[in-house]
Amino acid sequence: MEGQELGDKIVGVLKTIYDPEIPVDIYELGLIYDVFVNEDQDVKVLMTLTTPNCPVADSLPQEVKDKVQSLDEVNEAEVELTFDPPWTRDLMSEEAKLELGFL
Repeated sequence: MEGQELGDKIVGVLKTIYDPEIPVDIYELGLIYDVFVNEDQDVKVLMTLTTPNCPVADSLPQEVKDKVQSLDEVNEAEVELTFDPPWTRDLMSEEAKLELGFL
């Protein structure tokens, strides 16, 4: 499978995960900073949360890991949380801003 295809599949899975406080998926919210896939089909997701003391700080990264790892093509998934740079509304997609009334 091409890396791009797998990347698209991973993004598709990420778009099924929602921040419980905001009715927009974590991808459109801009919480996913990067997705790395190596030649062994190991996936690393670099993500953030809206705030460091987010109520889902423990469960959301685990959900991301579980859902990405559930893809047949993925060998192993790892999620790294970062707050550098900190999340801001500027990271949201136009779609998310529209959904939340920021446009």
